Amino acid sequence: MKLYHGSLYEIKNPQYGVGKINNDYGQGFYCTENIELAKEWGCSDAQDGFANEYDFDADNLTVLDLGDSSYTILNWLALLIKNRTFEIRSEISFAAKEYLLKHFLIDYEKYDLIKGYRADDSYFSFANSFLNNTISLQKLNVAMKLGKLGEQVVLKSEKSFSKLNFVRTHISSKEVYYPKKVKRDLDARTLFSKLKIQGELTEGIFMVDIIRQGVKNEGIQSILS
Repeated sequence: MKLYHGSLYEIKNPQYGVGKINNDYGQGFYCTENIELAKEWGCSDAQDGFANEYDFDADNLTVLDLGDSSYTILNWLALLIKNRTFEIRSEISFAAKEYLLKHFLIDYEKYDLIKGYRADDSYFSFANSFLNNTISLQKLNVAMKLGKLGEQVVLKSEKSFSKLNFVRTHISSKEVYYPKKVKRDLDARTLFSKLKIQGELTEGIFMVDIIRQGVKNEGIQSILS
């Protein structure tokens, strides 16, 4: 498979054990199979970037695919809570964080590779709204598909790094790709704003309901099916 890593730098030899630990799925090498997304993620408003291209052999690797039917949006959210900083506004949101970590967190560090949503600023705000009990589970599930913000592939193990081979870099022009990134995020936020005001506040299952009813992963799957 082809993987692309968006960056302000050319990265020919990604190093295992290097990088920020507070990314979505912890420390790892964050890629996408979509070169256009990598170009958007690679540039800034002030600087051109790169989409670093790699050949990748995923054979014999353990893969955690959060898009698989075995998992729900709350497994993804628990991973995000584990690794990112959320705004805790109330006792309910604190209880929500603890509940999700206890009942929905996957033992993700044992996998070589993780595939799942990328928590752009807009996605992160959607998740934060659910955690703070201002949108329902059903609306969160719909929100994750808004704006087509993309899926990321994260290399987690030394074994997975050994299967990555640099091919070339593609220039990401800030004049072309930064406006695309901004528009994609804005489109998602606009659709989310419309989604939030649709229906009554009492519609759907909220985080406080999940806690009170003691709902686990199987229950979430039945609610969303």
